[in-house]
Amino acid sequence: MSVKVLVFQHVACEHPGRFRDFMRADGVQWDAVELDEGETIPAFDDYAALMVFGGPMDVWQEEELPWLVAEKAAIRDWMATGKPYLGVCLGHQLLADALGGKVGLMPRPEVGVTEVSLTAAGRDSRFFKGLPPTFPTLQWHGAAVLELPPGGVTLAENEHCAIQALQVGEKAFGIQYHVELTDATVPEWGVIPEYRCALEAITGEGGQALLEAATQERMPVFAAAAEQLYRNFKATW
Repeated sequence: MSVKVLVFQHVACEHPGRFRDFMRADGVQWDAVELDEGETIPAFDDYAALMVFGGPMDVWQEEELPWLVAEKAAIRDWMATGKPYLGVCLGHQLLADALGGKVGLMPRPEVGVTEVSLTAAGRDSRFFKGLPPTFPTLQWHGAAVLELPPGGVTLAENEHCAIQALQVGEKAFGIQYHVELTDATVPEWGVIPEYRCALEAITGEGGQALLEAATQERMPVFAAAAEQLYRNFKATW
Protein backbone atom coordinates (compact mmCIF):
# COMPACT_ATOMS: atom_id res chain seq x y z
CA MET A 1 0.00 0.00 0.00
CA SER A 2 1.48 3.38 -1.04
CA VAL A 3 2.22 6.19 1.36
CA LYS A 4 -0.33 9.00 1.12
CA VAL A 5 0.24 12.74 1.55
CA LEU A 6 -2.55 15.26 2.09
CA VAL A 7 -2.20 18.58 0.26
CA PHE A 8 -4.06 21.83 0.98
CA GLN A 9 -4.30 24.18 -2.02
CA HIS A 10 -5.72 27.71 -2.14
CA VAL A 11 -5.56 28.37 -5.88
CA ALA A 12 -5.24 25.79 -8.64
CA CYS A 13 -1.81 26.95 -9.89
CA GLU A 14 -0.19 26.73 -6.42
CA HIS A 15 0.26 22.98 -6.18
CA PRO A 16 3.18 20.72 -5.13
CA GLY A 17 5.01 21.68 -8.32
CA ARG A 18 8.33 19.89 -8.60
CA PHE A 19 7.47 17.79 -5.55
CA ARG A 20 4.96 15.95 -7.75
CA ASP A 21 7.83 14.38 -9.70
CA PHE A 22 9.61 13.30 -6.52
CA MET A 23 6.45 11.79 -5.03
CA ARG A 24 5.62 10.01 -8.25
CA ALA A 25 9.11 8.50 -8.41
CA ASP A 26 8.79 7.35 -4.78
CA GLY A 27 5.34 5.82 -5.33
CA VAL A 28 3.78 8.38 -2.97
CA GLN A 29 0.12 9.20 -3.55
CA TRP A 30 -0.92 12.81 -2.89
CA ASP A 31 -4.50 13.95 -2.48
CA ALA A 32 -5.23 17.65 -3.00
CA VAL A 33 -8.02 19.53 -1.26
CA GLU A 34 -8.83 22.76 -3.12
CA LEU A 35 -10.04 24.78 -0.15
CA ASP A 36 -10.92 27.91 -2.13
CA GLU A 37 -13.32 25.78 -4.18
CA GLY A 38 -15.13 24.51 -1.07
CA GLU A 39 -13.68 21.00 -1.07
CA THR A 40 -13.94 19.10 2.20
CA ILE A 41 -10.95 18.22 4.36
CA PRO A 42 -10.86 14.42 4.84
CA ALA A 43 -10.03 12.46 7.97
CA PHE A 44 -6.30 12.34 8.66
CA ASP A 45 -5.95 8.64 9.52
CA ASP A 46 -4.59 7.46 6.16
CA TYR A 47 -2.09 10.27 5.62
CA ALA A 48 1.59 10.26 6.55
CA ALA A 49 2.21 13.99 6.02
CA LEU A 50 0.45 17.28 5.28
CA MET A 51 1.73 19.85 2.77
CA VAL A 52 0.10 23.29 2.63
CA PHE A 53 0.92 25.56 -0.30
CA GLY A 54 0.47 29.22 -1.25
CA GLY A 55 -2.31 31.46 -2.44
CA PRO A 56 -3.19 35.11 -3.13
CA MET A 57 -5.21 35.51 0.07
CA ASP A 58 -3.99 36.49 3.54
CA VAL A 59 -4.37 34.58 6.79
CA TRP A 60 -6.49 37.31 8.40
CA GLN A 61 -9.21 37.31 5.70
CA GLU A 62 -11.47 35.00 7.72
CA GLU A 63 -14.59 37.13 7.25
CA GLU A 64 -14.29 37.17 3.46
CA LEU A 65 -13.01 33.57 3.31
CA PRO A 66 -14.58 31.58 6.17
CA TRP A 67 -12.91 28.37 5.03
CA LEU A 68 -9.70 29.83 6.50
CA VAL A 69 -11.18 29.29 9.96
CA ALA A 70 -11.76 25.61 9.23
CA GLU A 71 -8.31 25.27 7.68
CA LYS A 72 -6.56 26.72 10.73
CA ALA A 73 -8.56 24.40 12.98
CA ALA A 74 -7.53 21.48 10.77
CA ILE A 75 -3.87 22.53 11.01
CA ARG A 76 -4.12 22.57 14.81
CA ASP A 77 -5.77 19.15 14.73
CA TRP A 78 -3.04 17.87 12.41
CA MET A 79 -0.34 19.17 14.71
CA ALA A 80 -1.95 17.28 17.58
CA THR A 81 -1.33 14.02 15.68
CA GLY A 82 2.44 14.63 15.72
CA LYS A 83 2.67 13.87 11.99
CA PRO A 84 4.96 15.88 9.69
CA TYR A 85 3.80 19.23 8.28
CA LEU A 86 5.34 21.32 5.51
CA GLY A 87 3.99 24.78 4.77
CA VAL A 88 5.13 26.89 1.83
CA CYS A 89 4.50 30.67 1.64
CA LEU A 90 0.85 30.98 2.77
CA GLY A 91 1.19 27.49 4.28
CA HIS A 92 4.13 28.76 6.34
CA GLN A 93 2.10 31.75 7.52
CA LEU A 94 -0.93 29.58 8.31
CA LEU A 95 1.18 27.32 10.52
CA ALA A 96 2.39 30.31 12.54
CA ASP A 97 -1.03 31.96 12.74
CA ALA A 98 -2.93 28.80 13.62
CA LEU A 99 -0.56 28.08 16.51
CA GLY A 100 -0.58 31.56 18.03
CA GLY A 101 2.09 33.45 16.11
CA LYS A 102 1.59 36.77 14.32
CA VAL A 103 1.39 37.38 10.57
CA GLY A 104 1.16 40.84 9.01
CA LEU A 105 1.92 42.95 5.97
CA MET A 106 5.53 43.77 5.19
CA PRO A 107 6.54 47.42 4.62
CA ARG A 108 7.35 46.37 1.04
CA PRO A 109 6.59 43.10 -0.78
CA GLU A 110 9.47 40.70 -1.34
CA VAL A 111 9.32 39.49 -4.92
CA GLY A 112 12.17 38.12 -6.98
CA VAL A 113 15.26 35.99 -6.59
CA THR A 114 16.82 36.78 -3.21
CA GLU A 115 19.26 35.04 -0.94
CA VAL A 116 18.30 33.40 2.36
CA SER A 117 20.69 32.41 5.14
CA LEU A 118 20.28 29.65 7.69
CA THR A 119 20.34 30.55 11.37
CA ALA A 120 22.37 28.48 13.81
CA ALA A 121 19.23 26.42 14.46
CA GLY A 122 18.73 26.02 10.71
CA ARG A 123 22.27 24.78 10.20
CA ASP A 124 21.64 22.18 12.90
CA SER A 125 18.20 21.19 11.62
CA ARG A 126 17.77 17.96 9.67
CA PHE A 127 15.27 19.84 7.51
CA PHE A 128 18.11 21.79 5.87
CA LYS A 129 20.65 18.99 5.84
CA GLY A 130 22.84 19.15 2.73
CA LEU A 131 21.97 22.75 1.91
CA PRO A 132 24.56 25.56 2.02
CA PRO A 133 24.38 28.23 4.74
CA THR A 134 23.22 30.82 2.17
CA PHE A 135 21.31 30.06 -1.02
CA PRO A 136 19.12 31.76 -3.67
CA THR A 137 15.34 31.51 -3.46
CA LEU A 138 12.24 32.63 -5.33
CA GLN A 139 10.17 35.03 -3.23
CA TRP A 140 6.67 36.32 -3.94
CA HIS A 141 4.93 37.62 -0.82
CA GLY A 142 3.59 40.80 0.73
CA ALA A 143 2.91 39.36 4.19
CA ALA A 144 5.29 37.64 6.58
CA VAL A 145 5.46 35.86 9.91
CA LEU A 146 6.23 38.68 12.34
CA GLU A 147 6.22 36.66 15.56
CA LEU A 148 6.86 32.95 16.03
CA PRO A 149 4.18 30.77 17.61
CA PRO A 150 4.96 29.44 21.10
CA GLY A 151 7.75 26.89 20.83
CA GLY A 152 8.67 27.98 17.31
CA VAL A 153 12.26 28.36 16.14
CA THR A 154 13.57 30.44 13.23
CA LEU A 155 15.58 28.33 10.77
CA ALA A 156 16.30 30.87 8.03
CA GLU A 157 16.29 34.64 7.53
CA ASN A 158 17.26 37.51 5.26
CA GLU A 159 17.27 41.29 5.41
CA HIS A 160 13.76 41.54 3.96
CA CYS A 161 12.09 38.97 6.18
CA ALA A 162 13.37 37.85 9.58
CA ILE A 163 11.48 34.53 9.60
CA GLN A 164 12.09 32.86 6.23
CA ALA A 165 11.74 29.36 7.70
CA LEU A 166 10.51 28.04 11.01
CA GLN A 167 10.10 24.81 12.91
CA VAL A 168 7.55 23.85 15.54
CA GLY A 169 8.14 20.63 17.44
CA GLU A 170 10.06 17.81 15.80
CA LYS A 171 8.31 17.50 12.44
CA ALA A 172 6.51 20.73 11.48
CA PHE A 173 8.27 23.14 9.12
CA GLY A 174 7.36 26.30 7.26
CA ILE A 175 9.25 28.14 4.53
CA GLN A 176 8.28 31.59 3.27
CA TYR A 177 10.07 31.26 -0.06
CA HIS A 178 9.08 28.93 -2.90
CA VAL A 179 11.04 25.72 -3.31
CA GLU A 180 8.52 23.78 -5.40
CA LEU A 181 8.75 25.89 -8.54
CA THR A 182 8.96 24.47 -12.06
CA ASP A 183 9.59 26.11 -15.43
CA ALA A 184 5.86 26.97 -15.61
CA THR A 185 5.54 28.51 -12.14
CA VAL A 186 6.41 32.16 -12.70
CA PRO A 187 4.45 32.48 -15.99
CA GLU A 188 1.38 30.91 -14.34
CA TRP A 189 1.55 33.08 -11.23
CA GLY A 190 2.01 36.26 -13.23
CA VAL A 191 -1.56 35.92 -14.45
CA ILE A 192 -2.93 36.29 -10.90
CA PRO A 193 -3.74 40.01 -10.30
CA GLU A 194 -2.57 40.07 -6.67
CA TYR A 195 0.77 38.53 -7.59
CA ARG A 196 1.35 40.79 -10.60
CA CYS A 197 0.55 43.90 -8.54
CA ALA A 198 3.06 42.88 -5.86
CA LEU A 199 5.68 42.28 -8.55
CA GLU A 200 5.10 45.54 -10.42
CA ALA A 201 5.08 47.51 -7.15
CA ILE A 202 8.79 46.70 -7.02
CA THR A 203 9.86 46.46 -10.65
CA GLY A 204 7.34 48.56 -12.54
CA GLU A 205 5.95 47.32 -15.85
CA GLY A 206 7.98 44.59 -17.46
CA GLY A 207 8.85 42.96 -14.17
CA GLN A 208 7.26 39.69 -15.19
CA ALA A 209 9.76 39.10 -18.00
CA LEU A 210 12.68 40.04 -15.76
CA LEU A 211 11.55 37.63 -13.06
CA GLU A 212 11.01 34.82 -15.55
CA ALA A 213 14.56 35.28 -16.85
CA ALA A 214 16.10 35.45 -13.37
CA THR A 215 14.23 32.34 -12.28
CA GLN A 216 15.21 30.33 -15.36
CA GLU A 217 18.85 31.25 -14.84
CA ARG A 218 18.79 29.75 -11.33
CA MET A 219 16.49 26.81 -12.11
CA PRO A 220 19.19 24.07 -11.82
CA VAL A 221 20.08 25.36 -8.34
CA PHE A 222 16.40 25.61 -7.38
CA ALA A 223 15.72 22.06 -8.62
CA ALA A 224 18.60 20.57 -6.65
CA ALA A 225 17.53 22.41 -3.48
CA ALA A 226 13.93 21.26 -3.95
CA GLU A 227 14.95 17.61 -4.11
CA GLN A 228 17.21 17.93 -1.07
CA LEU A 229 14.48 19.61 0.98
CA TYR A 230 11.92 17.04 -0.15
CA ARG A 231 14.23 14.19 0.87
CA ASN A 232 14.87 15.81 4.23
CA PHE A 233 11.16 16.27 4.86
CA LYS A 234 10.30 12.75 3.68
CA ALA A 235 12.78 11.35 6.20
CA THR A 236 10.46 12.59 8.95
CA TRP A 237 7.42 10.59 7.74
